[in-house]
Formats: sequence, structure tokens, C-alpha cells
Amino acid sequence: MEKIMILNGSPRAPRSNSKQYAALFEKYSRLPTETFSVTGPKAGEIGKKIQEFSHVLLVFPLYADGLPVPLLRFLKEWEQNGFPGKPTVSVLINCGFLEPEQNDVAIDMVKLFCRKNGLTFGSVLKIGSGEAILQTPFRWLVERKIRRLAANMEKGTWSVQRVTMPLTKNMFLKASTKYWESYGKKNGIPRDEMATMSIEKETNVR
Repeated sequence: MEKIMILNGSPRAPRSNSKQYAALFEKYSRLPTETFSVTGPKAGEIGKKIQEFSHVLLVFPLYADGLPVPLLRFLKEWEQNGFPGKPTVSVLINCGFLEPEQNDVAIDMVKLFCRKNGLTFGSVLKIGSGEAILQTPFRWLVERKIRRLAANMEKGTWSVQRVTMPLTKNMFLKASTKYWESYGKKNGIPRDEMATMSIEKETNVR
């Protein structure tokens, strides 16, 4: 029986957008699914369980134009240990940029991993404006694409899809600035502090 293992590759998996995207996929998938986090307490079980699944769906955010470190570590462990099973690997990736194409380098990294390890690379859903789109009236656009992704994985018809908010770059910049300022205010961080290039306060280490 075909089954899908959903792997949340976000460093902040329990409270991530990736968790929301994974939940939406589970909602629309007609195949049985089981979700794991590469950073959670069940991370060690993943390798033992891969052979039970016909598909693996990697759900993760773009980090510095590539894969998040926890996901990189897991793929390295998979490559070194040669986990049993040969599932088809698909990708659902989101980035904070408006353009879904910003995700392409990270997708190529997963394709290379599959090619090196004799795995079939399946479908892709590239999401732009992923940090905010689920909280906007454009959420339905994402849900429609996820529904199609689930259907394609069930049928074995591999596809590449993209979705983003239908905004101009100027409109997106204004909207995203407002979003992040509101987010910072909620967490007690003023705009000038968010704009600084210094991410840590200097401390004297003795």
C-alpha cells in the first residue's frame, strides 16, 4: 500500500509555516500520511521507518538560498547510513521572497541528493511570499496548489508548480514591511532594531 512520509525540515518545526503546509497536505491527501520533524524527538525513528513508505515529501523553508541545516544533517545521515527503501522524494518549499524561483537552488540540491543515491525525484511546489500568504485572502491559491500536489503524488504524475501572492513588487514590499513591523512590535522589537545589521549585542568574554 502506498503511504507518504512528510518530513518537516524547518529548524522551528513545532511553530513553523512548514507545519501548517504539512497539515494542509495531510488534509487533501487521499493516501495515508505520517508526519515527522527532523528536529523532533522522533527524528531518530525516521531512518528505520523510511522503508515503510512509498513517498517522502520534504516540507521546508528556504534558508540562505539553500536547505535548512537540520534538513541537510538528515540528508547526510540518510546518505551515509543508506536507509532501506527507495521512496520517491517530492518537495514543498516556501520562501519569504515574492518570486517562487528563489527556491530553485534548494530544489536542485534535493535533486542532486536523489541522483547520487538512486532515488526518484517526484513533484515540486514552490511557494513565494510563504511567510505571510497563509494569513491573507490569497490563502486559497496555496490550498489549490497543495491539493493538486497531493493528487499528482497519488497518481505518480510528477509536476512542478509555483504560487505566490498576485502583487507587484512595490505592493509586496509595502505589505511585507507592515507585516514585519507589526510582528516586531508584538515581540517588543522596534523598527530601528530590526533594521540593524548587528544580530547580537557585543559582550566582553573573559
